[in-house]
Amino acid sequence: MMRHRIPVREVAVAFAIAAALAARGSAAPASDQFWIDLGERVPKVQNLPDFVDVAARLSPAVVNISTEQRGQPHRFESEPPEGAPGPSTQPFEDYGGENSRNLGSGFVINRSGYILTNDHVIEDARQIMVSLKDGHQYPAKVVGRDPKTDVALIKIDAPYPLPVAPLGDSDELRVGEWVMAIGNPFGFDHTVTAGIISAKGRFIPGNYDEFIQTDASINPGNSGGPLIDLHGAVVGVNSAIYTRTGSNMGIGFAIPVNIVKSELPQLRDGSRVMRGWIGISIQDVPPEIALKDGLDENQGAFIAGVLDNSPAKAAGLKDGDIVVEFDHHQIGESQQLPLLVGDTRVGRTVTIKVIRDRQAREIPITVATSREEEVASTGQEGGTAMTGALVSELSPELVRQQKLSGAGGVVVSSVTPDSPAQSAGLRPGDIILEVNRHRVRNVDSYQRALKAKGHSGITLLLVQRDKETIFVPVK
Repeated sequence: MMRHRIPVREVAVAFAIAAALAARGSAAPASDQFWIDLGERVPKVQNLPDFVDVAARLSPAVVNISTEQRGQPHRFESEPPEGAPGPSTQPFEDYGGENSRNLGSGFVINRSGYILTNDHVIEDARQIMVSLKDGHQYPAKVVGRDPKTDVALIKIDAPYPLPVAPLGDSDELRVGEWVMAIGNPFGFDHTVTAGIISAKGRFIPGNYDEFIQTDASINPGNSGGPLIDLHGAVVGVNSAIYTRTGSNMGIGFAIPVNIVKSELPQLRDGSRVMRGWIGISIQDVPPEIALKDGLDENQGAFIAGVLDNSPAKAAGLKDGDIVVEFDHHQIGESQQLPLLVGDTRVGRTVTIKVIRDRQAREIPITVATSREEEVASTGQEGGTAMTGALVSELSPELVRQQKLSGAGGVVVSSVTPDSPAQSAGLRPGDIILEVNRHRVRNVDSYQRALKAKGHSGITLLLVQRDKETIFVPVK
């Protein structure tokens, strides 16, 4: 019988390693050691993810979209103008000009030719052309669109069944999970990139969505393309990047596919997406108010204004109330409230919990159909295309908190993305005291002051922010 001989040197080395490991594992921690060691490590075999099969299956369902638009200027996500709050997180747009051609991406969700993409990809398009991976091109028509979530459904008429991309469950995503993006960055069709889920529930001011953040490389032209998990299911629609250069910096944002799925029946029917609405303007809870009412600084949504003839007015909500729960869902960040209200079925009565004068109150409220477009067009909240800011009347609580005089003013409730107001650095919660050196007392006087032309096309605002007064020029 043959026996294998193990060299003495290898035996000695093995015993030495085992002895060292045993000694390290049994040694008591030093008395002055204030950190915690991992201890015994269990070997874990891990392979890098293989995207080959998923890319092969999904790429035929991804399309390139080109649109012809009139008078759309070139706009990239780039370094913000001086005075702006930070780098842009706006949707991609490619080169433009008179009769410009914009490039984007999309993906087929139905064999008869229905395609999902971003609303900003097809916005104001005179003509939409869709290119498939097999080389065929077809004109597309818009079936339904929702600027609020930046989602659009378009359709082509192909003479054969199209490959489709199945939709997954974005709620099941976990931070650190591998994902893949397919799209048309800078015109390089069907580019495949990979990364991980960097975060969930990201809020971008002026947007309705709770975005998925990913470091999968996405660039201008990726807009409307799919974000795909390792199972080959679409979990998001790529929409925006955070950048200082106009190109990928490892921070991209995708619309969760579950939000998209909830809108698809209405988009397919070509009807306007109906959302719940209660008629309030909100902002983050001012730290002084949170301290006074015994709340965490990042808890709740501060009601800065209540619209007339709204469900909030009928329910008895007041300026200065702090919403801490809606339909038994706790409100952490203020941006969560519009999402919860918007997802509530119109006509349903729910309970809203507010803090008023340090007392918790539960108030029934019936959710109505959103009137945001109507309010903006009538100017009831002081909406104006010239500045891109929506304002509301000052609440007594804000007047006391900011120690304002009785001369009045208006509070900025929201700022439209990529607007002159955002470029100038105007923020929600700012209090506008003057417009072009004219004192502002309320929304009506604010609107009248805006109609007067500023010097050299500049509207000069006197703004109070965090108890400091600053001038903000808005082009």
